[in-house]
Amino acid sequence: MKLGIFYSHPRVEEKALFAAAENDPEIELVKIRDNEIELDLHDDATILDCDVVLLRSVSHSKNFYLAKFLESRGVKVVNDFRTIEICGDKFLTSLALAESGIPTPKTKVCFDTDSALATIEKWGYPVVMKPVVGSWGRLLSKINDHDAAETILEHKKILGGITHSQIFYIQEFVEKKDGSDIRAIVIGGEVVAAMRRKSAHWITNTARGADVEKFEIDAAFEKLVKSAAAAVAGKPALLGVDLVETADGMKVVEVNSGVEFHGLVETTEVDIPGKIVEFCKKMAVC
Repeated sequence: MKLGIFYSHPRVEEKALFAAAENDPEIELVKIRDNEIELDLHDDATILDCDVVLLRSVSHSKNFYLAKFLESRGVKVVNDFRTIEICGDKFLTSLALAESGIPTPKTKVCFDTDSALATIEKWGYPVVMKPVVGSWGRLLSKINDHDAAETILEHKKILGGITHSQIFYIQEFVEKKDGSDIRAIVIGGEVVAAMRRKSAHWITNTARGADVEKFEIDAAFEKLVKSAAAAVAGKPALLGVDLVETADGMKVVEVNSGVEFHGLVETTEVDIPGKIVEFCKKMAVC
């Protein structure tokens, strides 16, 4: 089997994936730097002679477009275009989760500053505002009062760019148990590992320095995570599901396609790179 790994630069995760693939005698590894590839829309020839391509670029857009291009040429990708599309947009993710009855924080999307401010005032403070496209906890705002709301809404309107200046994704602020949240990883429909992330800051991404510890998976948690993964992915996929424990029970906050997993490897000792490579091998013969 020929496995392509599409990547930006070799992070901890990519190095581990390279090693897992290179240690498997059934795999021929093809490393594909995302700045070295061109997509000729008028050439029907397959640009990558691979059975499966694992999309690991740090750029959502590069993964998104390459997935669509390769699928149109008959090449299998992990994850598929539709899953990347949904997980790469918080509105689409939240909508898919809501339509599937998955418990999530209360969320609303407004299209102008007046309606956004009216929603925030009605809900009460604090609230959270997020960009619909983004990762690593960047550009998240916890809005604590009316003055902050007016300022952030104005800045977003003026500085948000062509795509997002008039898209206001507003979510209720959820008090996290022990100031923590939970990241679970799903590979091909199996919940393989989970960790709790703790931080003194209200944003608990490991990219922002959160402490991590193993989270024990029980039947109820496993069912919820699988349901969340199925809500956003029509095909077996590689996903990270983020959840919070609240007074009303466990709620799903996000589902990520380009999931980072080094924290999970360190805290759970699960061979996640090996499981991902095995998943890609299964996808090649599906």
